[in-house]
Amino acid sequence: MHVHPLITDSATLANLCARLSDAPFVTVDTEFMRESTYYPELCLIQIADTQEAAAIDPMAPGIDLAPLLDLLVDNEDVLKVFHAGGQDLEIVYNLTGKTPHPLFDTQVAAMALGQGEQIGYSNLVDSWLGIQVDKGARFTDWSRRPLDQRQVDYAIGDVTHLSKIFPKMLERLKKTGRGAWLDQEMERLGDPANYANDPDVAWKRVRVSSRKPDVLGRLKAIARWRELEAQAKDLPRGRIVKDETIADLAGHPPRKQADLSKVRGLSATWASNDIGARLMTAIADAQPLPADEMPARDDRKPGLGRDGSLVADLLKLLLKIRSRDIDVAPRLLARGEELELLAAGQRDGLAILSGWRFDQFGRDALDLVEGRLGFAVVGGKLKMTRTETE
Repeated sequence: MHVHPLITDSATLANLCARLSDAPFVTVDTEFMRESTYYPELCLIQIADTQEAAAIDPMAPGIDLAPLLDLLVDNEDVLKVFHAGGQDLEIVYNLTGKTPHPLFDTQVAAMALGQGEQIGYSNLVDSWLGIQVDKGARFTDWSRRPLDQRQVDYAIGDVTHLSKIFPKMLERLKKTGRGAWLDQEMERLGDPANYANDPDVAWKRVRVSSRKPDVLGRLKAIARWRELEAQAKDLPRGRIVKDETIADLAGHPPRKQADLSKVRGLSATWASNDIGARLMTAIADAQPLPADEMPARDDRKPGLGRDGSLVADLLKLLLKIRSRDIDVAPRLLARGEELELLAAGQRDGLAILSGWRFDQFGRDALDLVEGRLGFAVVGGKLKMTRTETE
């Protein structure tokens, strides 16, 4: 494989993208910094196919990333391959308002191949290629210039290794017939709504114990205010106000701006400055949360009761057994919330009751809940057993 020198000019990048646009797939990775910013600061982009690889410096003066971004989000003929690509997709979304498509994530694919729920990149490379990844540059400050050759080589290795792993992984998926299992997961990962950072739903990330509409309405208003402040200042949310303080303000709102000086977690200067005034305006304008926006109960076991909770536990045991038997990560088959809803009597809208998940797990889960399946110990091993003939 030909590895290019670090690309720092628009013409070289455009030529590279023109060639890669004819490839069946490209592997992609990014290096970024986000410790002190709201938006991740893109510092390096690595891309490869089976023939060539390059690192692109997005911080180079005057470089035009448009050909690369067009390749990632508008070229439907080229599959984009990432490993644990959520943050990479967020960066692309911030730049374009779109996510790469079509998409393949090797960490998700590894779940279907029995390699655990969140296999790391180094372990993936070791398991598929027998190569020990040099981790020496992991903690590089990628925003500092110039980058030395060791840093660039380390970064490019992320995509050159992946370009060798992906065809092997694809072949294994074809042999096991599990490729189709991943379509829904890839679509979910690539959904632009995951990366939109909508201020109006920011409150859902903050934990509060209250279910009073007025408290949740203030929570929504304050979280929205924080999100807008963080975006405008390009600072992490926690640098504006921490979650615990937001929850406290929602439950015990100050009556006047001067009272902000008494709130734990806020600077005393907020009692008289502009940011404090904007916070007080948000609190004053807050409306009770409408009934149709009220969150599900926090116990996550609606209507279960004591016996229903035991059924949910049995479903989780069944999930462990089934995922072990077919050598797949449990989370790919079912999520805990779904099992609890099934135990509570819900049947509509559950992913485990349709498609491949129903064939591999949902049918047995439904039989367990409805009394047609039980457990037995045979030869010292836990087995599923039918309780009646269908």
